[in-house]
Amino acid sequence: MQTRKLGNSNLEVSAIGLGCMGMSFSYGPPKDIQEMTALLRAAVDRGITFFDTAEVYGPFLNLRRQKILVKSSRLIYQDL
Repeated sequence: MQTRKLGNSNLEVSAIGLGCMGMSFSYGPPKDIQEMTALLRAAVDRGITFFDTAEVYGPFLNLRRQKILVKSSRLIYQDL
């Protein structure tokens, strides 16, 4: 997977990212947490390290998306 540096930082992320807005609202009803966890795991398995979770998608209100991301990251890091 190709990477890109973010701005002037030394932080590198995958050139391809995953937008997370549709996990919790906007494109129909909220998605199943297990399905979204599996999606995030598959993305990480393929080298994705850039996940768009912008606050514009629901500043401080969208706890469902945050729960999915936290649960997924815990599961992924347990496997490392």
